[in-house]
Amino acid sequence: MGDLLELTAAAEPRHFWFQGFRAYAGPAIRRIADGRRDLHILDCGCGTGYNLRTMLAPYGRTFGFDLDVDAMRRARVGGRPLVRANMEQIPFASGTFDLATSFDVLQSVHDDRRAVREVARVLKPGGHAVLNVTALDFMRGDHSDVWGELRRYTPARIAALLEQAGLEPVRIAFLFASLLPLMLAVRMAQRVQRLWRVPRGDDDLTVPPAPINAFLTAIVTGEAALARSVPMPFGSSLMVVARKPRSAR
Repeated sequence: MGDLLELTAAAEPRHFWFQGFRAYAGPAIRRIADGRRDLHILDCGCGTGYNLRTMLAPYGRTFGFDLDVDAMRRARVGGRPLVRANMEQIPFASGTFDLATSFDVLQSVHDDRRAVREVARVLKPGGHAVLNVTALDFMRGDHSDVWGELRRYTPARIAALLEQAGLEPVRIAFLFASLLPLMLAVRMAQRVQRLWRVPRGDDDLTVPPAPINAFLTAIVTGEAALARSVPMPFGSSLMVVARKPRSAR
């Protein structure tokens, strides 16, 4: 896992995928904050802590947890409160947080129903959850195996999880529609290559040469801007915004 975290840490600031993801998630979080800077925020499966530092910290006090010890070491930069835990048993009191996030973790959790119920439990009534998850089974590739991906989601499947947990969907949106043909071609090639090799790393995290990375970044950030008014019909990921009803306990 240490090598994968090293790759992730190097890719997060520059890689077109991460920049596109933030172009989607950042405005959603900003709308939820609505000018507030005093939110209590929990990042579930915080990884390297990059999202804690960049997307979440401007809006209040951040907390995080992760199962991986090396991830926690990296995420502790800046002295943020962190604990070692998983999403199936979140070690915080009920009704603690205004915002709970989880970025590309849920698909690797054994019991995703329990995990989403736990996210709902720690939210205050009226609080929000922002989740990013992998989408569509035919998009499985080396990345899926290397990171222990157990499932991919459709809008209906994630909506059912939210409903069972007592959360109200605000937005369920596909991401990376513009890159889906390219990504699908890469994933199909990876499947063919498995006839003679076993994936040992995550090539998807390699940052392309600067001109290519800049071009792809422009495509995905442009898509994110367009998607605020025109929903994407498909994509390799889903961004989920949900709300805990104010009447909930």
